[in-house]
Amino acid sequence: MLAEIITIGDEILIGQVVDTNSAWMGRELNKVGIKVKQITSVSDDAQHIVQALEEAKQRADVILITGGLGPTKDDITKLTLSKYFNMPLRRDEATLANVEAIFAKFNRPMIDVNIRQADVPDGCTVIQNKNGTAPCMWFEVQGKIYVSMPGVPFEMMYLMEDEILPRLKKTFSLPIIIHKTILTTGIGESFLAQQIEAIENSLPVHIKLAYLPKLGQVRLRLSAIGTNQQQLQDEVEHFAAQISSTIGQFVVADEDIPLEKAILNLMQSEKLTLSLAESCTGGYISHLFTQHAGSSAVFSGGAITYSNDLKESIVGVQHHTLTAYGAVSEQTVREMAAGAIRHFKTDYAIAVSGIAGPDGGTPEKPVGTVWIAVATKSETISKLFTFSNKRIQNIERSATAALTMLFNLLKQDLNKVHKKA
Repeated sequence: MLAEIITIGDEILIGQVVDTNSAWMGRELNKVGIKVKQITSVSDDAQHIVQALEEAKQRADVILITGGLGPTKDDITKLTLSKYFNMPLRRDEATLANVEAIFAKFNRPMIDVNIRQADVPDGCTVIQNKNGTAPCMWFEVQGKIYVSMPGVPFEMMYLMEDEILPRLKKTFSLPIIIHKTILTTGIGESFLAQQIEAIENSLPVHIKLAYLPKLGQVRLRLSAIGTNQQQLQDEVEHFAAQISSTIGQFVVADEDIPLEKAILNLMQSEKLTLSLAESCTGGYISHLFTQHAGSSAVFSGGAITYSNDLKESIVGVQHHTLTAYGAVSEQTVREMAAGAIRHFKTDYAIAVSGIAGPDGGTPEKPVGTVWIAVATKSETISKLFTFSNKRIQNIERSATAALTMLFNLLKQDLNKVHKKA
């Protein structure tokens, strides 16, 4: 069962709005056994929309359309669908009542363009939008299903969850799809592929392995498709265990979670706390942790010690260290990490100081030079990294490197504890 997603709107094509709808729909469709064949974004142009529909029906069984259903003149999706399917517009009384109720709720007058939102192609199934005025329209034409939904994300999501996905599951006999994700860090994609080549070659045809790289990390996703859920689950777990056993030193988590969340889970299970002293990352690592609910059980806080004065006054870097070695140095970053442990009274601390760029570099310390330290009360480890001249990438790479160093130190320390026990 194949689906195609078509998003409509000039604002998407010029980058004014990010298309989060397609990513969300892709995940939800996959969960119920529907594979997305293609995602297409088109402009607010009738000919462009028709061309996308013509091409989509050649590839997919279900075509999901979002956008272009508002009350203004640039919202032409409904009129285009009416002409495309040769279904003249009719006024749907249930939709009109829904629109009237929404305007009455907010004590706002209705004008003609609002009333016309109740006009729908005569021949489609109207699905009421409980969270907005634009109705959802379901077409069944020549064995294909077309569904037109509003582009507002929360309206689309409720319609998909409450109406569209249940209807698709009733309409089609869908296969079962099982995914298993292994998060790795500290090893490149090509080296990873080399180490698990034999396992990948032994996979049956209904199980695929995908490599999903991201600055310093690679997610391995096993995907199985079939009709027997327990059998698929057992097979996926079997091959995942083989992979994890082969590349164990690089495995962070055997679930689809980000690196910082895996660290939070591990530290929380061991009742350990963490603080940060950030310079060139400017609070980015703190943000990675605090975006997750419950992070306060582990993350105590920290400081963005961007200036030398704050490095001295907040985390206790010695003035002599800064004058003799500079802010971007092993000596400084080690004192930042030790100072965070001391001042914030945590079990672990991360410190980062570097030159993110695009300027500020020197021949001795070019842009992309980053020192990172991770500390406990009894040990501090530090490492020099040389990244690129791209500021945002340098910040993200610094964060990944710091998290990887912390995770490795945690594993080392916990292995020692468990061996003693």
